[in-house]
Amino acid sequence: QVQLVESGGGSVQSGGSRRLSCAASGSISSKHYMSWFRQAPGKEREGVAGIDSDGSTNYADNVKGRFTISRDNAKNTLYLVMNSLKPEDTAMYYCAAVHLYGPIFSPASYIYWGQGTQVTVSS
Repeated sequence: QVQLVESGGGSVQSGGSRRLSCAASGSISSKHYMSWFRQAPGKEREGVAGIDSDGSTNYADNVKGRFTISRDNAKNTLYLVMNSLKPEDTAMYYCAAVHLYGPIFSPASYIYWGQGTQVTVSS
């Protein structure tokens, strides 16, 4: 059974930093593409960052240069380091795994999802 469990969310002031983790278990392995998405109230879920099995990464334009995605294959854990946080980064952050097809940042392209971890950035 596949499980994705996010942690690391919380409240932070504007300009601050936060590190999110996503522990994967089951049939998720280092060969699978994994991504972080986020969803703010009243808005659609949007892709934030993704990482391939070879370590290559993709970022949404609005987080490029501020967020860094990485993975520890030995621990089967995905990370998202978020720096220079802004109030507009406030959202529920989700880990997604196993990109099947389609755009990297399309939620429909992924099979497995975590329950999410809330990040709130105050001004």
